[in-house]
Amino acid sequence: MCSVTLHREFMTTFDIQMLLTGQYHELLVAGLKMSLQYLLYAFVIALPLSLVVALCRLSPFKVLNWMGATYVEVVRSIPLLAHMLFWYFGVPELLPESLKEALYNGPVESICAVLALAVYTAAYMAEDIRSGIRAVPTVQTEAARALGLGYGSTMRLVILPQALRLTVPPLISQTLNMWKGTSVATVIGASEMMYQVGQVESQSFRSFEAFAFASVAYLAVSLLITLTASWFQHRYPVRTM
Repeated sequence: MCSVTLHREFMTTFDIQMLLTGQYHELLVAGLKMSLQYLLYAFVIALPLSLVVALCRLSPFKVLNWMGATYVEVVRSIPLLAHMLFWYFGVPELLPESLKEALYNGPVESICAVLALAVYTAAYMAEDIRSGIRAVPTVQTEAARALGLGYGSTMRLVILPQALRLTVPPLISQTLNMWKGTSVATVIGASEMMYQVGQVESQSFRSFEAFAFASVAYLAVSLLITLTASWFQHRYPVRTM
């Protein structure tokens, strides 16, 4: 009876110290840092890729338009979990032996996780950017062309700066989804935060503390991203005619 009581007390007492110092603290912080790296690298890849796809979707050339539309529809129709598994188990098998060996000798889980996140999120960002470009009044394009600017210069100097400001809110939403999507990388053994939470939980049997850390970390980073977006919109308001 006494042992049962002690066991219950052990399981219901929140041990804050394990989250602040020691081996488990180091594991959880390492996982958080890894998740943030995944977010950063994936965003750096996804944003320019989504811009290219959006421009293809708006291209007057049917081939480019078809390629952009196909990319968006195919990628968005497949869940992130399937993307993650495909990049980890499928894509390396399609590479030449030398590249496959180099990939497996490196941080293959991290590389595949970042690529899966970037490719998946870029499909959604592309549609947001396309909507932003179409929301810029046509008079802007007409004025730029009247000044002698070509299509590329008009898009680069006039349309895209306004369109990207218009798309800040939806792009932030996609960034938040990407941040939460880093947790899916645990299925391929990537040592991000949820993977480390699982390790801590299995070693210490302190489920509440481990998952509380993850919940607070996801919430804190999400709020930080949202506040940064609010500051950006206040500092650089949208100005269109």
